Amino acid sequence: MSNSKASETSRKVWALAWPIILTNLTSPLLGAVDTAVMGHLPGPQFIGGVAIGSIIFTFLFWGLGFLRMGTTGFSAQAYGADDPIEVRATLVRPLALGALLGAILILLQAPISAIVFPLIDASEGVTANAQAYYDIRIWSAPATLIQYGIIGWLLGLQRPWAAMATQIMVNSVNIVLDLVFVLEFGWGVEGVAAATLLAEIAGALLGLAIVYHTVRRMSGTWNWPEILRRDRLLALFRVNRDIFIRNLCLIAATSSFTAQGAAMSDALLAANAILINLQHFLSHGLDGFAHAAEILGGGAVGARDRSAFKRVVRSATYLTIASTLAISIAYAVFGTEIIGLFTNIEEVLEAAAVFLPWMIVSPFLSAPSFLLDGLFIGATRTAAMRNAMVVSLAVFGLACYVLVPALGNHGLWLSLMIFMVARAVTLGIAYPALERSISRPEAVPAQ
Repeated sequence: MSNSKASETSRKVWALAWPIILTNLTSPLLGAVDTAVMGHLPGPQFIGGVAIGSIIFTFLFWGLGFLRMGTTGFSAQAYGADDPIEVRATLVRPLALGALLGAILILLQAPISAIVFPLIDASEGVTANAQAYYDIRIWSAPATLIQYGIIGWLLGLQRPWAAMATQIMVNSVNIVLDLVFVLEFGWGVEGVAAATLLAEIAGALLGLAIVYHTVRRMSGTWNWPEILRRDRLLALFRVNRDIFIRNLCLIAATSSFTAQGAAMSDALLAANAILINLQHFLSHGLDGFAHAAEILGGGAVGARDRSAFKRVVRSATYLTIASTLAISIAYAVFGTEIIGLFTNIEEVLEAAAVFLPWMIVSPFLSAPSFLLDGLFIGATRTAAMRNAMVVSLAVFGLACYVLVPALGNHGLWLSLMIFMVARAVTLGIAYPALERSISRPEAVPAQ
């Protein structure tokens, strides 16, 4: 019986993971196309401008990524507990919050710009391109944040194909418009930003249509007193607060990485931007198993089934290990050719090739933290995630302080790898308490 349940769990993990992997890979593909299009314009300042502009929106949007991450945990637990009224409520809360936060970002676009751009230690050409990118893409904020809530809710309901459709829409429209606006119309960085804006709007509209048809087929009703229950809203606030702090720490580390590369030279900034795209392919690919663990693990928490949770952990771990090895081999064998797809600028190609070995070892050092993230998010054990990331950011800062002056860009990459290991170690320390708590009432947000 035990082997039968383990096999069934593995099949469920894989059935959820592979469409999520395909969905996730469209996101770094989008960034890769942006980088590749800019990489074939004359000069590294175009790649650098998009890289810096993207970092700004990483702060703004990924910082609010709790709209996706927290929603998946709550909707997965409501789904596992077979509570259709709460399933509906877990949709309304993040959608309303996402629309509100998106509108606030648009209203604050000038103050944000005035604060952020003076902090960027990049060349004049890079900064000018980044500002042009920012001025256009900021208008996508409401659509982007609404999508976060939609995707998180659909994943929690174990509907990865529906979530996949919205992301394919976003990234397909973006890629096509990138090529048209930049290569055909010659709009440069402005064309990349406009393509992203229109693609995000298209994705939000499709997502809302999918949600409408999904809800029509569900049992339960819209219960507004339940949606507005104080304890539920406080639980949402607590989880979102913790994930927000966690995300800010993660973004601070990745943004510091980019900023330190920008201070070295435009060529190193561009080379690091290309290699970070490879890191994004890695993280988004392996996140498929993390998301599957998040969904199924969250369902086990909602059902208060510790044995099911442990089976999810084992199955997701085995699949993650196999995928990690495959990605590392692919980067070792095809890494140079992949870099060549991004740019034809010789100095950037040479710089990226020097630091490619970091991408070959990165899968082994990064994968454990990705999987643990998924397990903690699904269980909505966000305080532990927050604390682990704060410690990991401090470790990264110390590593950069010691290693970058001594080793230059190699020290920067080594610091990033140390950061990934620190994330896994700190979450690993907290994991036994998570597993022990699942059968207790406090493992689930207050009912």
